[in-house]
Amino acid sequence: MKPTPEGWPQIASAVYYNAPPEAIDWLCNAFGFEVRLKIEGADGSIQHSELVFGQGVIMVADAQSQAPQRSSPLAVGGANTQSMMVFVDDVESHFTRAEQAGAKIISALQTFDRGADYWVDRGYEAADPEGHHWWFFQRLR
Repeated sequence: MKPTPEGWPQIASAVYYNAPPEAIDWLCNAFGFEVRLKIEGADGSIQHSELVFGQGVIMVADAQSQAPQRSSPLAVGGANTQSMMVFVDDVESHFTRAEQAGAKIISALQTFDRGADYWVDRGYEAADPEGHHWWFFQRLR
């Protein structure tokens, strides 16, 4: 396989929000993403954005201006349209940060021991204000 474009991982995801400017600010504040690129329309809408977390990239876009199949969970009765899994260095402090920022905690911190032949992770599941689900984990072993 040819190398990916510089600054892009092998896989990146787009996440759609009814209020993308607010979502971008919230994701940075609560989960620690950083804005790499934000292209705004004349009306303040988000034409394209790229948020990074370590080597990962997500694109946050406006569900209202996209094709009908691209929706915020709010538009589909709160259904979980996708889940994102992110590895962090310190899941305990990340959990505290997310909780203090108002993330809805779906599953509190837990340790998952997959056995001596596999691994041990500690993590939690949270939902953002529009209902996207996020898993944050720290590899312990």
